[in-house]
Amino acid sequence: MENIVFDLGGVLFARDRSKCTQEFHDFFSFIRSEPMPAFWEDYDRGVLTLDEVTGILSGVNACPRAKCEEYLRLSIDMQEPVKPTEQLVRDLKAAGYKLYVLSNMSREFIDFLRRFPVYGLFDGEVVSCEEGVVKPEPEIYRRLLGRYGLDPAQTLFIDDRPANIAAAAALGIRGQLFDHSAPAATCDLLRRRLLPEIVG
Repeated sequence: MENIVFDLGGVLFARDRSKCTQEFHDFFSFIRSEPMPAFWEDYDRGVLTLDEVTGILSGVNACPRAKCEEYLRLSIDMQEPVKPTEQLVRDLKAAGYKLYVLSNMSREFIDFLRRFPVYGLFDGEVVSCEEGVVKPEPEIYRRLLGRYGLDPAQTLFIDDRPANIAAAAALGIRGQLFDHSAPAATCDLLRRRLLPEIVG
C-alpha cells in the first residue's frame, strides 16, 4: 500500500459532542441519514450557497432563520481534529505514505478546516465544492486517481459511509469503514494494518 486517502467529516474532523446541546444535535440529525438529503448534497457540491441552505433548514426544522444561522456557524466553528486520527495521519506521513483528502465538503467548511496544521500534511486533495461532484459518484474518485496518478490497487480509502466505500471498491480502491463513534478503535485497526512495525 502506497497511498492513504482520508475523508474529513467524521473521520479527521468532528465536533466534540460533549460541548453541544441536545437541541444542536437534533438540528443536525439529518447529516447521518442515508442517503444524505439532496439540499445538503447540493451545498457540498457547490450548487447551493450557505444563505440558501439556511433558508431551507429554517423550513425543514421549523426554526427561526436567526437560529439556523447561529447553528450553521457553530457547526463550522466547533470543528476540531479527531485526536486519534490526527496522530495516525502524522505517523503515516512519517512512515512515508502519500496522503490525500477526498471529501464532500462545502466552501465554508473546507476553508475553516484548511487552517489546521494537520491539513498541511496531505499531498493532494479533491473536495466536492471545488469539483461540482460528490461521493459516491464515480467521477470524483476518478478525478482523485487521475489527478495524482494513483494506482487503485495501492490506494486505501478511509470513510465513515458504507456507500462511499462501496463506490471506491467498484473502481478497485481498497476501503476501510471508519467508525466515527469509536475513532480510537478504527485507528488502532489501521495501525496494525499499515504500521505493524510501530505497533509491534
